[in-house]
Amino acid sequence: MDFDMALKTSQWIFQFLAGYDKMALRACLKRRRSDQSIGYTWGMSTQIYPTDLADRHWDCIKDHIPAAKPGGRPRSLDMRQVINAILYIVVTGCQWRMLPKDYPNWQSVYYYFRTWRDDGRWQRIHDTLRAEVRRQAGRHKHATAGCLDSQSVKTSAGPGVRGYDAAKQVTGRKRHLLLDTMGLVIAVLVSAASLSDAAGARLLIRRLGGTAKKLRRIWVDGTYRGKLLDWVLDHCWFLLQPVLRSSDQKGFVVLPRRWVVERTFAWLTQCRRLTKDYETLPASSEAMIFIAMTRLMVRRLAVA
Repeated sequence: MDFDMALKTSQWIFQFLAGYDKMALRACLKRRRSDQSIGYTWGMSTQIYPTDLADRHWDCIKDHIPAAKPGGRPRSLDMRQVINAILYIVVTGCQWRMLPKDYPNWQSVYYYFRTWRDDGRWQRIHDTLRAEVRRQAGRHKHATAGCLDSQSVKTSAGPGVRGYDAAKQVTGRKRHLLLDTMGLVIAVLVSAASLSDAAGARLLIRRLGGTAKKLRRIWVDGTYRGKLLDWVLDHCWFLLQPVLRSSDQKGFVVLPRRWVVERTFAWLTQCRRLTKDYETLPASSEAMIFIAMTRLMVRRLAVA
């Protein structure tokens, strides 16, 4: 008799738990259906890799992603996954063909990288976010002062433009960067390392457009002295001001204004793709720099 009672009791308990599980599952499904109306961002709340954009980061950049072209086959790729894949390439430094299978196929990802590189989309996204970061810091979107310097890096064994920098004893390419006083990139030029700093500065200055229309002063080091100063006075709306160390200073000294450029170079080399120049085209190297700085600025905007 006691055995029959125990058997009935256990059956009743199992039936109760099964019914409770169904009720809990039904409630979860109801909550999920209500959450789906919030928007696209909630569809991907987890990061597959640490380089992926979190929801708050994606919210800062998703409006700047161009819509699909009209006509033809509808876009089937998730653009958030495409951006995550490109960030994975930039941060980890892996080859395009070694992109993990969690992302879209590498040919599709590279297509968007190449297309946006050629039409200037990466730079436009970067410039828009830089203006937002400056406004967030209480500054005008156009800088009135900046810093100019170059960095020589080695290149990989692949094809592409390269040269020898005798001063740094580096065979590779040279990155010419114009920054604002916050360390954000205004303009970038990648050339062979054999190109002098003064010649690279002229090419970079010729590229300046409306984003530098309020520039009045640019701090440089001693290599930019000479004929370049006179050329800037004759052809530009700003002036170059060299920042030199005094003759009695010895060892490492942090010079005013110039440390901003060195800090930005350190930010860039945190991305393994930029520790060397692995790109065939200098335009791809410039796009990688814009992407790395875009990632940095998105994180700043998401904190605010």
